[in-house]
Amino acid sequence: MFTCAKFVRVTFLTCLLFLPVQLSAQTATSPQGVPINEYQTYAVLWTQSSAEYRALALQAFTLARLRIDQDLAQHRSRRRMKPPAIIVDADETVLDNSRFQAELILRNVAYTSQAWQDWVNRAEAGAVPGALEFLNYSFRRGVRVFYITNRRQTEKAGTVANLKKLGFPDVSEETVMIREQGTTSSKESRRQSVRSRYRVVLLVGDNLNDFNDDFAGKSIADRKAQVDREQSEFGTQFIVVPNPMYGDWESAVYGNASNEKERYERRRAALRGITVQPGP
Repeated sequence: MFTCAKFVRVTFLTCLLFLPVQLSAQTATSPQGVPINEYQTYAVLWTQSSAEYRALALQAFTLARLRIDQDLAQHRSRRRMKPPAIIVDADETVLDNSRFQAELILRNVAYTSQAWQDWVNRAEAGAVPGALEFLNYSFRRGVRVFYITNRRQTEKAGTVANLKKLGFPDVSEETVMIREQGTTSSKESRRQSVRSRYRVVLLVGDNLNDFNDDFAGKSIADRKAQVDREQSEFGTQFIVVPNPMYGDWESAVYGNASNEKERYERRRAALRGITVQPGP
């Protein structure tokens, strides 16, 4: 017989089983006593809440459309040329994952590859403003679309499903080019594979490594210097979509920092403020 006393004991033991997990999620902090993801709050808020983010994304894809129109007009009579194509990144370029980033903050839990995989395979990311309209416009004009992403093989089905659900064009096993098992994060071999068959009119991304490997593994100063060296490509061959939440710019800030304490210190050290001179 299942008595009231037994019910109380079972309920109490059940609560004890779940209590440590709940507390660890609620009280996880950095070495400075600050919630581990709190520094990302403004970046995610800006992405989700500001009309400025929407305006900048729309501006990027409006410029991209103009570049497509210009290219197609210039190559209208050159029939022997390779057919045109666009290469786009997935995350924060055409797919908006800000809800995943916000959830990490709200739960105060660290990013894990398993949590990311679960999110990807739910296929619930939204579309970055302007991306869907631009790619459908380009595809209707005869431009192939290739989605080159560093999502993994275990995330490909979810990626394809998400893109199709949102209505993105030209989504297939061929055009969604994920990072293969055992390879580096470089996308260059995949870009070259597309270039061997198509004339790549534009590359669109939120990370400079989406365009070429010139920016990979460099310091803050060197990445900026490389942008200056390639400045003629931005707005003509490269279209950048804003993403303040994460990216290789973080790696440039963190360097070889191996824990949250070091990352916190590197973030503080990278800030450039006003040096206050002592009074007389």
